[in-house]
Amino acid sequence: MQVKQGAVNGVLRVTENTLDLIGLKCPLPVLKTKKALSRLNAGAELTVQTTDPMAEIDIPHFCQEQGHTLVDKEKTETGHSFVIRKG
Repeated sequence: MQVKQGAVNGVLRVTENTLDLIGLKCPLPVLKTKKALSRLNAGAELTVQTTDPMAEIDIPHFCQEQGHTLVDKEKTETGHSFVIRKG
């Protein structure tokens, strides 16, 4: 797992940090998102890309429980993209 510099295709906001979790199944997307956010400063944004159908529920719930802000979310052709601001 690595936080990568990059951009997200489509309409979703682009952030400096992108986490590619395509192909991973629950609970790995939330666990890897938590680890990536722990490396960022408060207020930094992370874009998470995932194909796990449960991420639509799990990522927003994780943000709410951990004090992060879900800035944006989008259903993509293959899954979901989320923009999270670290709390």
